[in-house]
Amino acid sequence: MMSGPTKTMTALTCAALVLTTAYTVGLGSNGWLWFGWIVLGVVTVGMAAADSAAPAPPRARRPGRPGPSRP
Repeated sequence: MMSGPTKTMTALTCAALVLTTAYTVGLGSNGWLWFGWIVLGVVTVGMAAADSAAPAPPRARRPGRPGPSRP
């Protein structure tokens, strides 16, 4: 499941695609807009991949250190 920031980034990437497409249809193609959208898409895919990676196992506690006190 995606975290909040990844969902937000995905929504922004989709909105940027819609806006870039609308700009291209209305005013003509702009290579920098498409390049920016591709960079945004790659960053979004990277965030989603990092988000879906298995979490690291918990670290072992060092011996001799007291743990949290319990009442």
